[in-house]
Amino acid sequence: MDKKEQLEKALALLHDFVCTLSEQAGESREYGEQLWERIHRSEGVLQELAYYYDNNRFLCQYQVEGYTLADILIWQVDHFKLYMDRPDDMNRYRQQRLLLAALDTMLRMEEEPEPYIEKMRAETGQDILK
Repeated sequence: MDKKEQLEKALALLHDFVCTLSEQAGESREYGEQLWERIHRSEGVLQELAYYYDNNRFLCQYQVEGYTLADILIWQVDHFKLYMDRPDDMNRYRQQRLLLAALDTMLRMEEEPEPYIEKMRAETGQDILK
């Protein structure tokens, strides 16, 4: 198998992985396909996804404005932990959904980082309203 065939096979595996995650997260196949197209166009996010697929953890080399996928995931968990305390909403934030949301957020940050950076700096994830 030459390098081009290896690359095509790897991309097909990642495509299937994203679509399967989407379905496991309760999203449509169309959502998975659209997310995959965006991931496929981003060399940095694609590399992070490939590493995650192989190692079940983030590489954390690719950054947008100093933020990695792990930073985004941590922010999401902190941001949504109030929902996780509610039994009816717990399934909304399964691992698959959080992973897809982190990938989506990173892709959005590539285009317009400021709103996300502002949110990550301002939102502490605390359940206490002041």
